[in-house]
Amino acid sequence: GSNRTEFEYICRWLVVATGENAERVVPDIEGLAEFGGEIIHACDYKSGEKFQGKKVLVVGCGNSGMEVSLDLCNHNASPSMVVRSSVHVLPREIFRKSTYELAFFMLKWLPIWLVDKLMLILTWLVLGNVEKYGLKRPSIGPLELKNTQGKTPVLDIGALEKIKSGDINVVPGIKRFSRGEVELLNGEKLDIDSVILATGYRSNVPSWLQEGEFFSKNGFPKAPVPNGWKGNGGLYAVGFTRRGLSGASADAMSIAKDIG
Repeated sequence: GSNRTEFEYICRWLVVATGENAERVVPDIEGLAEFGGEIIHACDYKSGEKFQGKKVLVVGCGNSGMEVSLDLCNHNASPSMVVRSSVHVLPREIFRKSTYELAFFMLKWLPIWLVDKLMLILTWLVLGNVEKYGLKRPSIGPLELKNTQGKTPVLDIGALEKIKSGDINVVPGIKRFSRGEVELLNGEKLDIDSVILATGYRSNVPSWLQEGEFFSKNGFPKAPVPNGWKGNGGLYAVGFTRRGLSGASADAMSIAKDIG
Protein backbone atom coordinates (compact mmCIF):
# COMPACT_ATOMS: atom_id res chain seq x y z
CA GLY A 1 0.00 0.00 0.00
CA SER A 2 0.92 3.71 0.04
CA ASN A 3 1.93 3.70 3.74
CA ARG A 4 4.93 1.43 3.16
CA THR A 5 7.87 1.95 5.51
CA GLU A 6 11.46 1.33 4.47
CA PHE A 7 14.22 0.42 6.92
CA GLU A 8 17.94 0.55 6.33
CA TYR A 9 20.07 -1.96 8.23
CA ILE A 10 23.82 -1.55 8.53
CA CYS A 11 25.60 -4.74 9.52
CA ARG A 12 29.09 -6.23 9.66
CA TRP A 13 28.02 -9.54 8.17
CA LEU A 14 25.35 -10.68 5.73
CA VAL A 15 24.57 -14.40 5.50
CA VAL A 16 22.57 -15.25 2.38
CA ALA A 17 20.46 -18.29 3.31
CA THR A 18 17.52 -18.04 0.90
CA GLY A 19 18.58 -21.33 -0.67
CA GLU A 20 18.56 -23.07 -4.01
CA ASN A 21 14.77 -23.32 -4.26
CA ALA A 22 13.56 -19.83 -3.38
CA GLU A 23 11.22 -19.31 -6.34
CA ARG A 24 9.32 -21.47 -8.80
CA VAL A 25 10.54 -22.05 -12.34
CA VAL A 26 7.85 -21.45 -14.97
CA PRO A 27 9.14 -22.49 -18.41
CA ASP A 28 8.35 -20.47 -21.51
CA ILE A 29 6.50 -23.03 -23.65
CA GLU A 30 5.04 -22.05 -27.01
CA GLY A 31 1.27 -21.58 -26.91
CA LEU A 32 0.87 -21.99 -23.14
CA ALA A 33 -0.93 -18.63 -22.89
CA GLU A 34 -3.48 -19.83 -25.49
CA PHE A 35 -4.19 -23.14 -23.71
CA GLY A 36 -7.29 -21.82 -21.91
CA GLY A 37 -7.50 -24.45 -19.16
CA GLU A 38 -6.20 -24.33 -15.60
CA ILE A 39 -2.41 -24.02 -15.25
CA ILE A 40 -0.77 -24.28 -11.82
CA HIS A 41 2.73 -24.86 -10.49
CA ALA A 42 3.28 -27.94 -8.33
CA CYS A 43 3.93 -25.69 -5.31
CA ASP A 44 0.24 -24.64 -5.46
CA TYR A 45 -1.04 -28.21 -5.84
CA LYS A 46 -3.04 -29.35 -2.80
CA SER A 47 -4.98 -32.47 -3.82
CA GLY A 48 -6.16 -34.36 -6.89
CA GLU A 49 -9.75 -34.11 -5.66
CA LYS A 50 -10.74 -31.23 -7.93
CA PHE A 51 -9.16 -32.95 -10.95
CA GLN A 52 -11.38 -36.04 -10.71
CA GLY A 53 -12.34 -37.27 -14.19
CA LYS A 54 -10.03 -34.74 -15.88
CA LYS A 55 -7.15 -35.25 -18.29
CA VAL A 56 -4.13 -33.60 -16.67
CA LEU A 57 -0.70 -32.97 -18.17
CA VAL A 58 2.06 -33.03 -15.52
CA VAL A 59 5.17 -31.31 -16.87
CA GLY A 60 8.24 -32.75 -15.13
CA CYS A 61 9.25 -36.15 -13.77
CA GLY A 62 11.15 -35.33 -10.57
CA ASN A 63 9.85 -36.18 -7.10
CA SER A 64 7.09 -33.53 -7.39
CA GLY A 65 5.97 -34.70 -10.84
CA MET A 66 5.87 -38.34 -9.80
CA GLU A 67 3.99 -37.68 -6.55
CA VAL A 68 1.47 -35.33 -8.19
CA SER A 69 0.83 -37.91 -10.94
CA LEU A 70 0.30 -40.63 -8.33
CA ASP A 71 -2.09 -38.46 -6.32
CA LEU A 72 -4.05 -37.62 -9.48
CA CYS A 73 -4.41 -41.36 -10.18
CA ASN A 74 -5.65 -41.95 -6.65
CA HIS A 75 -8.35 -39.31 -7.25
CA ASN A 76 -9.52 -40.87 -10.55
CA ALA A 77 -7.92 -38.31 -12.84
CA SER A 78 -6.03 -39.30 -16.02
CA PRO A 79 -2.47 -37.95 -15.79
CA SER A 80 0.06 -37.80 -18.61
CA MET A 81 3.57 -37.08 -17.32
CA VAL A 82 6.14 -35.33 -19.51
CA VAL A 83 9.56 -37.02 -19.29
CA ARG A 84 11.90 -34.83 -21.31
CA SER A 85 15.26 -35.95 -19.95
CA SER A 86 16.82 -38.93 -18.18
CA VAL A 87 15.95 -39.63 -14.54
CA HIS A 88 17.10 -41.93 -11.74
CA VAL A 89 14.17 -43.68 -10.06
CA LEU A 90 15.14 -45.51 -6.85
CA PRO A 91 12.99 -47.53 -4.43
CA ARG A 92 12.19 -45.75 -1.18
CA GLU A 93 13.47 -48.75 0.78
CA ILE A 94 15.93 -51.58 0.11
CA PHE A 95 16.06 -54.51 2.57
CA ARG A 96 13.61 -52.55 4.79
CA LYS A 97 16.18 -49.77 5.13
CA SER A 98 15.85 -46.25 3.74
CA THR A 99 17.62 -46.16 0.37
CA TYR A 100 19.59 -43.05 1.35
CA GLU A 101 20.46 -44.52 4.74
CA LEU A 102 21.89 -47.58 2.99
CA ALA A 103 23.79 -45.43 0.48
CA PHE A 104 25.35 -43.22 3.17
CA PHE A 105 26.31 -46.30 5.19
CA MET A 106 28.13 -47.76 2.18
CA LEU A 107 29.84 -44.41 1.48
CA LYS A 108 31.71 -44.76 4.79
CA TRP A 109 33.62 -47.70 3.34
CA LEU A 110 33.38 -47.51 -0.45
CA PRO A 111 34.05 -44.92 -3.20
CA ILE A 112 31.04 -43.10 -4.64
CA TRP A 113 31.28 -44.77 -8.08
CA LEU A 114 31.07 -48.22 -6.49
CA VAL A 115 28.15 -47.23 -4.23
CA ASP A 116 26.34 -45.90 -7.31
CA LYS A 117 26.92 -49.20 -9.13
CA LEU A 118 25.65 -51.24 -6.18
CA MET A 119 22.62 -48.95 -5.74
CA LEU A 120 21.66 -49.40 -9.41
CA ILE A 121 22.00 -53.19 -9.19
CA LEU A 122 19.81 -53.27 -6.07
CA THR A 123 17.33 -50.88 -7.72
CA TRP A 124 17.10 -53.15 -10.77
CA LEU A 125 16.38 -56.13 -8.49
CA VAL A 126 13.61 -54.23 -6.65
CA LEU A 127 12.02 -52.19 -9.46
CA GLY A 128 13.04 -54.08 -12.60
CA ASN A 129 13.95 -52.38 -15.89
CA VAL A 130 12.29 -48.95 -15.81
CA GLU A 131 13.68 -47.84 -19.19
CA LYS A 132 11.04 -49.81 -21.09
CA TYR A 133 8.41 -47.54 -19.52
CA GLY A 134 10.02 -44.38 -20.91
CA LEU A 135 12.20 -43.60 -17.86
CA LYS A 136 15.72 -43.51 -19.28
CA ARG A 137 18.53 -43.55 -16.72
CA PRO A 138 21.37 -40.96 -16.87
CA SER A 139 24.86 -42.25 -17.69
CA ILE A 140 26.13 -40.80 -14.38
CA GLY A 141 25.18 -42.64 -11.15
CA PRO A 142 22.52 -41.18 -8.82
CA LEU A 143 24.85 -40.00 -6.02
CA GLU A 144 27.47 -38.56 -8.36
CA LEU A 145 24.74 -36.78 -10.34
CA LYS A 146 23.40 -35.22 -7.13
CA ASN A 147 26.91 -34.13 -6.12
CA THR A 148 27.95 -32.68 -9.47
CA GLN A 149 24.70 -31.32 -10.92
CA GLY A 150 22.36 -31.09 -7.93
CA LYS A 151 19.78 -33.40 -9.53
CA THR A 152 17.98 -35.38 -6.83
CA PRO A 153 17.00 -38.97 -7.66
CA VAL A 154 13.29 -39.82 -7.54
CA LEU A 155 12.31 -42.02 -4.60
CA ASP A 156 9.38 -44.13 -5.79
CA ILE A 157 6.37 -44.15 -3.44
CA GLY A 158 4.00 -45.94 -5.81
CA ALA A 159 4.02 -43.98 -9.08
CA LEU A 160 6.05 -46.66 -10.87
CA GLU A 161 3.30 -49.26 -10.41
CA LYS A 162 0.83 -46.81 -11.96
CA ILE A 163 3.23 -46.21 -14.87
CA LYS A 164 3.60 -49.97 -15.41
CA SER A 165 -0.19 -50.44 -15.36
CA GLY A 166 -0.69 -47.54 -17.79
CA ASP A 167 -2.65 -45.40 -15.29
CA ILE A 168 0.09 -42.78 -15.59
CA ASN A 169 0.84 -42.14 -19.26
CA VAL A 170 4.53 -41.27 -19.84
CA VAL A 171 4.98 -38.89 -22.79
CA PRO A 172 8.01 -37.16 -24.41
CA GLY A 173 8.76 -33.42 -24.48
CA ILE A 174 6.31 -30.71 -25.51
CA LYS A 175 6.39 -28.97 -28.88
CA ARG A 176 3.55 -26.51 -28.33
CA PHE A 177 0.19 -25.91 -26.68
CA SER A 178 -3.02 -24.81 -28.36
CA ARG A 179 -6.54 -24.41 -26.97
CA GLY A 180 -7.31 -27.52 -24.87
CA GLU A 181 -4.53 -29.47 -26.51
CA VAL A 182 -0.80 -30.20 -26.40
CA GLU A 183 1.41 -31.33 -29.28
CA LEU A 184 4.37 -33.51 -28.27
CA LEU A 185 7.81 -33.73 -29.87
CA ASN A 186 6.86 -37.06 -31.47
CA GLY A 187 3.95 -35.38 -33.28
CA GLU A 188 1.27 -36.89 -31.02
CA LYS A 189 -1.55 -34.58 -29.89
CA LEU A 190 -3.36 -34.93 -26.56
CA ASP A 191 -6.62 -33.34 -25.44
CA ILE A 192 -6.10 -32.05 -21.89
CA ASP A 193 -8.13 -30.13 -19.32
CA SER A 194 -5.40 -28.92 -16.94
CA VAL A 195 -1.62 -28.45 -16.75
CA ILE A 196 0.50 -28.87 -13.62
CA LEU A 197 4.03 -27.53 -13.90
CA ALA A 198 6.34 -29.72 -11.79
CA THR A 199 9.23 -27.75 -13.24
CA GLY A 200 11.27 -27.10 -10.13
CA TYR A 201 12.68 -24.09 -8.32
CA ARG A 202 15.69 -21.78 -8.44
CA SER A 203 17.69 -19.29 -6.39
CA ASN A 204 16.29 -15.73 -6.36
CA VAL A 205 19.44 -13.98 -5.08
CA PRO A 206 20.01 -11.84 -8.24
CA SER A 207 16.53 -10.31 -7.79
CA TRP A 208 17.37 -8.71 -4.43
CA LEU A 209 21.16 -8.64 -3.89
CA GLN A 210 23.03 -5.95 -5.82
CA GLU A 211 26.37 -7.67 -6.06
CA GLY A 212 28.31 -9.18 -8.95
CA GLU A 213 31.53 -10.60 -7.51
CA PHE A 214 30.47 -13.45 -5.24
CA PHE A 215 27.22 -14.65 -6.86
CA SER A 216 26.82 -15.57 -10.52
CA LYS A 217 23.73 -14.75 -12.62
CA ASN A 218 22.10 -18.09 -11.73
CA GLY A 219 22.05 -17.07 -8.06
CA PHE A 220 24.76 -19.49 -6.91
CA PRO A 221 28.23 -18.62 -5.55
CA LYS A 222 30.87 -18.53 -8.31
CA ALA A 223 33.43 -20.46 -6.26
CA PRO A 224 33.05 -24.24 -6.50
CA VAL A 225 32.04 -26.43 -3.54
CA PRO A 226 33.29 -26.46 -0.80
CA ASN A 227 34.61 -22.89 -1.13
CA GLY A 228 31.38 -21.07 -2.00
CA TRP A 229 30.46 -20.05 1.54
CA LYS A 230 32.62 -16.92 1.93
CA GLY A 231 32.75 -13.73 -0.10
CA ASN A 232 34.39 -10.36 0.63
CA GLY A 233 33.39 -7.66 3.10
CA GLY A 234 31.41 -9.88 5.47
CA LEU A 235 29.27 -11.59 2.80
CA TYR A 236 28.53 -15.30 3.30
CA ALA A 237 26.30 -17.96 1.71
CA VAL A 238 24.79 -21.07 3.27
CA GLY A 239 22.82 -23.81 1.51
CA PHE A 240 23.95 -23.39 -2.10
CA THR A 241 26.04 -26.57 -2.40
CA ARG A 242 23.31 -28.72 -4.06
CA ARG A 243 24.05 -31.24 -1.31
CA GLY A 244 21.00 -30.84 0.89
CA LEU A 245 21.18 -30.49 4.67
CA SER A 246 24.70 -31.94 4.91
CA GLY A 247 26.00 -29.20 2.59
CA ALA A 248 24.11 -26.47 4.47
CA SER A 249 25.44 -27.83 7.76
CA ALA A 250 29.05 -27.70 6.53
CA ASP A 251 28.55 -24.11 5.30
CA ALA A 252 26.99 -23.05 8.61
CA MET A 253 29.86 -24.45 10.65
CA SER A 254 32.46 -22.78 8.41
CA ILE A 255 30.68 -19.41 8.68
CA ALA A 256 30.24 -19.64 12.46
CA LYS A 257 33.92 -20.44 12.87
CA ASP A 258 34.94 -17.57 10.57
CA ILE A 259 32.77 -14.98 12.32
CA GLY A 260 33.98 -16.35 15.65
